[in-house]
Amino acid sequence: MCTENYLGIPFMIVRSKKSALNFIKDKIWRKINSWSSRSLSQAGRETMIKSVLQSIPTYIMSLFLLPSSLIDETEKLMNSFWWGHKRDRAKGIHWLSWDRLSMPKGEGGMGFKNLNAFNLAMLSKQAWRLTTNTDSLVSRLYKARYFPNSNYLSSYIVHNPSYVWRSIWSSKFMIKGGLKWSIGSGENILVWDQYWLVDGTSLTNPWPNNLVVSNLKVSDLMTLNGKEWNHNLIYALVGEETAQKI
Repeated sequence: MCTENYLGIPFMIVRSKKSALNFIKDKIWRKINSWSSRSLSQAGRETMIKSVLQSIPTYIMSLFLLPSSLIDETEKLMNSFWWGHKRDRAKGIHWLSWDRLSMPKGEGGMGFKNLNAFNLAMLSKQAWRLTTNTDSLVSRLYKARYFPNSNYLSSYIVHNPSYVWRSIWSSKFMIKGGLKWSIGSGENILVWDQYWLVDGTSLTNPWPNNLVVSNLKVSDLMTLNGKEWNHNLIYALVGEETAQKI
Protein backbone atom coordinates (compact mmCIF):
# COMPACT_ATOMS: atom_id res chain seq x y z
CA MET A 1 0.00 0.00 0.00
CA CYS A 2 1.30 3.48 -0.81
CA THR A 3 -0.09 6.86 0.20
CA GLU A 4 1.09 9.21 -2.55
CA ASN A 5 3.53 9.59 -5.43
CA TYR A 6 6.64 11.71 -5.79
CA LEU A 7 8.29 12.10 -9.21
CA GLY A 8 6.07 9.35 -10.53
CA ILE A 9 6.98 6.73 -7.94
CA PRO A 10 5.31 5.71 -4.66
CA PHE A 11 6.48 7.93 -1.82
CA MET A 12 6.09 5.09 0.68
CA ILE A 13 5.75 1.34 0.23
CA VAL A 14 4.71 -0.60 3.29
CA ARG A 15 2.96 -3.93 2.80
CA SER A 16 2.20 -5.24 -0.65
CA LYS A 17 5.04 -4.19 -2.94
CA LYS A 18 3.27 -5.68 -5.93
CA SER A 19 0.14 -3.58 -5.32
CA ALA A 20 2.22 -0.44 -4.91
CA LEU A 21 4.13 -1.04 -8.16
CA ASN A 22 1.31 -2.52 -10.19
CA PHE A 23 0.93 0.82 -12.00
CA ILE A 24 3.90 -0.23 -14.17
CA LYS A 25 1.92 -3.12 -15.64
CA ASP A 26 -1.12 -0.85 -16.02
CA LYS A 27 0.90 1.68 -18.04
CA ILE A 28 2.19 -1.05 -20.33
CA TRP A 29 -1.33 -2.46 -20.73
CA ARG A 30 -2.68 0.97 -21.70
CA LYS A 31 0.10 1.43 -24.26
CA ILE A 32 -0.62 -1.97 -25.79
CA ASN A 33 -4.31 -1.17 -26.08
CA SER A 34 -3.84 2.37 -27.41
CA TRP A 35 -4.91 3.30 -30.93
CA SER A 36 -1.29 3.59 -32.08
CA SER A 37 -0.56 -0.10 -31.49
CA ARG A 38 -3.64 -1.68 -33.08
CA SER A 39 -2.39 -2.05 -36.65
CA LEU A 40 1.33 -2.46 -36.23
CA SER A 41 3.29 -4.92 -38.32
CA GLN A 42 5.61 -7.46 -36.73
CA ALA A 43 8.53 -5.06 -37.16
CA GLY A 44 6.42 -2.29 -35.65
CA ARG A 45 5.59 -4.42 -32.62
CA GLU A 46 9.27 -5.20 -32.15
CA THR A 47 10.14 -1.51 -32.23
CA MET A 48 7.36 -0.62 -29.84
CA ILE A 49 8.37 -3.28 -27.33
CA LYS A 50 12.04 -2.28 -27.40
CA SER A 51 11.63 1.50 -27.57
CA VAL A 52 8.41 2.14 -25.64
CA LEU A 53 7.15 -0.71 -23.48
CA GLN A 54 10.47 -1.79 -22.03
CA SER A 55 11.49 1.80 -21.29
CA ILE A 56 8.46 2.42 -19.05
CA PRO A 57 9.84 0.68 -15.91
CA THR A 58 13.46 1.82 -16.38
CA TYR A 59 13.39 4.55 -13.72
CA ILE A 60 11.51 2.37 -11.22
CA MET A 61 13.93 -0.50 -11.81
CA SER A 62 16.88 1.72 -10.90
CA LEU A 63 15.38 2.14 -7.41
CA PHE A 64 13.37 -0.96 -6.57
CA LEU A 65 13.81 -4.70 -7.03
CA LEU A 66 10.46 -5.52 -8.60
CA PRO A 67 8.55 -8.57 -7.30
CA SER A 68 9.12 -11.60 -9.53
CA SER A 69 5.36 -12.09 -9.97
CA LEU A 70 5.00 -8.54 -11.31
CA ILE A 71 7.88 -9.08 -13.74
CA ASP A 72 6.35 -12.35 -14.93
CA GLU A 73 2.98 -10.73 -15.59
CA THR A 74 4.59 -7.80 -17.40
CA GLU A 75 6.61 -10.11 -19.63
CA LYS A 76 3.47 -12.11 -20.41
CA LEU A 77 1.78 -8.90 -21.59
CA MET A 78 4.68 -8.13 -23.92
CA ASN A 79 4.80 -11.71 -25.14
CA SER A 80 1.10 -11.63 -25.92
CA PHE A 81 1.49 -8.35 -27.77
CA TRP A 82 4.40 -9.72 -29.79
CA TRP A 83 2.36 -12.69 -30.97
CA GLY A 84 -0.48 -10.51 -32.23
CA HIS A 85 -2.49 -9.51 -29.17
CA LYS A 86 -5.92 -8.00 -29.88
CA ARG A 87 -8.16 -6.12 -27.50
CA ASP A 88 -11.06 -8.47 -28.14
CA ARG A 89 -8.88 -11.62 -28.32
CA ALA A 90 -6.32 -11.66 -25.53
CA LYS A 91 -5.61 -15.37 -25.84
CA GLY A 92 -3.59 -16.98 -28.59
CA ILE A 93 -0.69 -19.26 -29.31
CA HIS A 94 2.69 -18.11 -28.01
CA TRP A 95 5.10 -20.07 -30.14
CA LEU A 96 8.12 -19.16 -27.99
CA SER A 97 8.46 -18.22 -24.33
CA TRP A 98 9.76 -14.82 -23.30
CA ASP A 99 12.98 -16.44 -22.09
CA ARG A 100 13.69 -17.50 -25.68
CA LEU A 101 12.61 -14.17 -27.16
CA SER A 102 14.87 -12.26 -24.77
CA MET A 103 17.95 -14.09 -26.04
CA PRO A 104 20.28 -12.21 -28.45
CA LYS A 105 19.33 -12.43 -32.11
CA GLY A 106 22.57 -14.27 -32.83
CA GLU A 107 21.38 -17.04 -30.50
CA GLY A 108 17.90 -17.33 -32.00
CA GLY A 109 16.03 -14.77 -29.93
CA MET A 110 14.67 -11.31 -30.67
CA GLY A 111 16.95 -9.33 -28.37
CA PHE A 112 14.19 -8.23 -26.00
CA LYS A 113 15.19 -7.40 -22.44
CA ASN A 114 15.03 -9.97 -19.70
CA LEU A 115 13.35 -7.68 -17.17
CA ASN A 116 14.72 -9.42 -14.11
CA ALA A 117 18.31 -9.17 -15.40
CA PHE A 118 17.71 -5.58 -16.50
CA ASN A 119 16.35 -4.74 -13.05
CA LEU A 120 19.49 -6.09 -11.37
CA ALA A 121 21.68 -4.25 -13.87
CA MET A 122 20.01 -0.92 -13.09
CA LEU A 123 20.36 -1.51 -9.35
CA SER A 124 24.01 -2.45 -9.87
CA LYS A 125 24.61 0.99 -11.38
CA GLN A 126 23.39 2.56 -8.14
CA ALA A 127 25.55 0.16 -6.12
CA TRP A 128 28.57 1.05 -8.26
CA ARG A 129 28.01 4.74 -7.52
CA LEU A 130 27.96 3.98 -3.78
CA THR A 131 31.24 2.10 -4.21
CA THR A 132 33.12 4.59 -6.37
CA ASN A 133 31.62 7.97 -5.50
CA THR A 134 31.87 7.82 -1.73
CA ASP A 135 31.86 11.60 -1.28
CA SER A 136 28.42 12.15 -2.79
CA LEU A 137 25.55 13.09 -0.49
CA VAL A 138 23.56 9.90 -1.10
CA SER A 139 26.66 7.74 -0.51
CA ARG A 140 27.34 9.46 2.80
CA LEU A 141 23.70 9.10 3.86
CA TYR A 142 23.60 5.37 3.08
CA LYS A 143 26.95 4.82 4.77
CA ALA A 144 25.85 6.60 7.94
CA ARG A 145 22.64 4.56 8.06
CA TYR A 146 23.62 1.10 6.86
CA PHE A 147 27.40 0.56 6.92
CA PRO A 148 29.08 3.23 9.11
CA ASN A 149 32.13 1.08 9.90
CA SER A 150 32.67 -0.63 6.55
CA ASN A 151 31.88 -0.15 2.86
CA TYR A 152 29.10 -1.23 0.52
CA LEU A 153 30.82 -4.49 -0.43
CA SER A 154 31.08 -5.49 3.24
CA SER A 155 27.61 -4.26 4.22
CA TYR A 156 24.72 -6.33 5.54
CA ILE A 157 20.95 -6.06 5.67
CA VAL A 158 20.38 -4.29 8.96
CA HIS A 159 17.22 -4.17 11.04
CA ASN A 160 14.24 -2.57 9.30
CA PRO A 161 15.99 -1.40 6.09
CA SER A 162 14.24 0.69 3.48
CA TYR A 163 12.94 -0.98 0.32
CA VAL A 164 15.42 1.00 -1.77
CA TRP A 165 18.41 -0.13 0.31
CA ARG A 166 17.25 -3.74 0.30
CA SER A 167 16.92 -3.54 -3.48
CA ILE A 168 20.37 -1.99 -4.03
CA TRP A 169 21.95 -4.44 -1.59
CA SER A 170 20.45 -7.38 -3.50
CA SER A 171 22.64 -6.55 -6.52
CA LYS A 172 25.87 -6.78 -4.52
CA PHE A 173 26.65 -10.24 -5.89
CA MET A 174 26.86 -8.75 -9.39
CA ILE A 175 29.27 -6.02 -8.29
CA LYS A 176 31.45 -8.53 -6.46
CA GLY A 177 31.40 -10.88 -9.43
CA GLY A 178 32.85 -8.21 -11.71
CA LEU A 179 35.42 -6.66 -9.37
CA LYS A 180 39.10 -7.39 -8.98
CA TRP A 181 41.61 -5.51 -6.87
CA SER A 182 44.58 -3.84 -8.51
CA ILE A 183 47.51 -4.50 -6.21
CA GLY A 184 49.54 -1.47 -5.21
CA SER A 185 50.99 -1.47 -1.73
CA GLY A 186 48.40 -4.05 -0.64
CA GLU A 187 47.79 -2.25 2.63
CA ASN A 188 44.03 -1.99 2.13
CA ILE A 189 43.36 -5.49 0.80
CA LEU A 190 42.60 -8.44 3.04
CA VAL A 191 44.21 -11.69 1.92
CA TRP A 192 41.02 -13.72 2.37
CA ASP A 193 37.69 -13.46 0.53
CA GLN A 194 38.87 -10.58 -1.67
CA TYR A 195 39.16 -10.80 -5.45
CA TRP A 196 42.83 -9.95 -5.99
CA LEU A 197 44.45 -13.01 -7.57
CA VAL A 198 45.60 -12.86 -11.18
CA ASP A 199 42.60 -14.90 -12.39
CA GLY A 200 40.08 -12.77 -10.47
CA THR A 201 39.41 -15.38 -7.77
CA SER A 202 39.69 -15.11 -3.99
CA LEU A 203 41.27 -17.15 -1.20
CA THR A 204 39.35 -18.94 1.55
CA ASN A 205 40.77 -18.67 5.02
CA PRO A 206 41.85 -22.15 6.19
CA TRP A 207 42.12 -20.91 9.80
CA PRO A 208 38.99 -18.77 10.39
CA ASN A 209 39.40 -18.88 14.18
CA ASN A 210 42.93 -17.48 14.06
CA LEU A 211 42.56 -13.70 14.37
CA VAL A 212 46.12 -12.98 13.25
CA VAL A 213 45.74 -14.99 10.05
CA SER A 214 42.20 -13.70 9.44
CA ASN A 215 43.37 -10.07 9.50
CA LEU A 216 46.32 -10.53 7.18
CA LYS A 217 46.67 -7.88 4.48
CA VAL A 218 48.27 -8.47 1.09
CA SER A 219 51.08 -6.16 2.18
CA ASP A 220 51.87 -8.68 4.96
CA LEU A 221 52.76 -11.22 2.26
CA MET A 222 55.50 -8.94 1.00
CA THR A 223 59.02 -8.31 2.27
CA LEU A 224 59.76 -5.24 4.36
CA ASN A 225 60.73 -3.16 1.34
CA GLY A 226 57.39 -4.03 -0.27
CA LYS A 227 58.93 -4.90 -3.63
CA GLU A 228 59.06 -8.70 -3.41
CA TRP A 229 56.78 -11.46 -2.20
CA ASN A 230 57.63 -13.31 0.99
CA HIS A 231 57.83 -16.76 -0.60
CA ASN A 232 58.28 -18.71 2.64
CA LEU A 233 55.19 -17.14 4.24
CA ILE A 234 53.04 -17.58 1.13
CA TYR A 235 53.92 -21.26 0.73
CA ALA A 236 53.21 -21.80 4.43
CA LEU A 237 49.71 -20.31 4.09
CA VAL A 238 48.54 -21.72 0.74
CA GLY A 239 49.34 -24.57 -1.62
CA GLU A 240 51.85 -24.46 -4.42
CA GLU A 241 49.26 -23.87 -7.16
CA THR A 242 47.78 -20.86 -5.36
CA ALA A 243 51.23 -19.57 -4.49
CA GLN A 244 52.09 -19.55 -8.18
CA LYS A 245 49.02 -17.40 -8.86
CA ILE A 246 50.18 -14.92 -6.24
